[in-house]
Amino acid sequence: MRLLRTLLAATALLAGAGTAACTRTGTDQIVVTTNILGDVVREITGDQARVTVLMKPDADPHSFGISAREAHAMQTADLVVYNGLGLEEGVLRHVDAARDEGVHTVEVGAMADPLDYRDGDAAGLPDPHFWTDPRRMDTAVGLLADAIAEHVDGVDADTMRRRADAYRRKLGELDAGIAHRFAGIPAERRVLVTNHHVFGYLAQRYDLAVIGAIIPSGTTLASPSASDLASLVTAVTEHRVPAIFADSAQPQRLAEVLAEEADLRVRVVGLYAESLSEPGGEAATYLEMMRFNAEAIIGGLTA
Repeated sequence: MRLLRTLLAATALLAGAGTAACTRTGTDQIVVTTNILGDVVREITGDQARVTVLMKPDADPHSFGISAREAHAMQTADLVVYNGLGLEEGVLRHVDAARDEGVHTVEVGAMADPLDYRDGDAAGLPDPHFWTDPRRMDTAVGLLADAIAEHVDGVDADTMRRRADAYRRKLGELDAGIAHRFAGIPAERRVLVTNHHVFGYLAQRYDLAVIGAIIPSGTTLASPSASDLASLVTAVTEHRVPAIFADSAQPQRLAEVLAEEADLRVRVVGLYAESLSEPGGEAATYLEMMRFNAEAIIGGLTA
C-alpha cells in the first residue's frame, strides 16, 4: 500500500508537471500584431521561435480585430511585439491584458525615434508609421533582436544576431537604392498627396514634401470635412500634383471621387502603405513593399 501511494503521488506529480509543460510549450513564443513587423521578426528569428502574426494580409492596422483564441495566445506568449503609438486601435487593449498577465511586450514604434504629426487632427501626437523609413526599421531590428534574446526561451542569441545583422545589411541596400531613385526627381515634383497621413517618415528620409491628405489624420477611421477637401483641392492645384497615393489594401473610391468632383487631372496610384500583400503578391515582404511603394511613387510623380 505504501508503494501504491508512492506511485500514485509520483504519477499525479508528473501529470501536473506535464500539464504545465504543455501549457507553456504549446503556446506561441512570439506574437506580433502587424504583418509588417511579423515579417521582420520571422526574418531575424528564422526557425528558432514560433511566431504568430495577428494581422492578415491586406488588412487595415487601425481597424483589424482578433479572436478570443488569438487574445489567449497573446496572454500566454513569451513576447508580444506590437507597433504601438496608437496604430493597432482594435488590439491595444489585448496588448494591455497580456502585459497584465506578466507577458513581456515591446512597443517598437516608441523606440524608433518617432516623429510627431505636423498637422491635421493628430497634430502634436506621435506618428506610428515609422517603417516607411528603412533606417528606423534598421534600429527596430537591433532592438527586436535584443528583446527576443532576453525573453524568448530556446533562442540562440548569437545565431539570431547574425541573422539580424544580415537583414540589416539588406535594409542598408534598400535605403541606398531608394535614395538614389528619389534623387533623380526634380525638386518641384517631390510632393505627395496621400489617402491619410502615412508617409511622414518616408518624406523626411528622402526629402519629399507632404502637402496634404484626403483624410487629414493619422488613422483611416477618421473622415474628411468639406473644408478639408476644399483645402486639399487648392493645394493640389497650386502644386500641380500629378498623382494621389492611396492604400491599395483599402478602397480608393474617396481619392477617385475627389479627382472627379474637383475636375483634377491627377492619377490615383495604389500603394501598400500599412499592410503586406498576400504571399506571392507584389508586397509580400517588408523589403518588397518598400521597393514597390518607391517605384509606384516615383512613377506617379514623373509620369
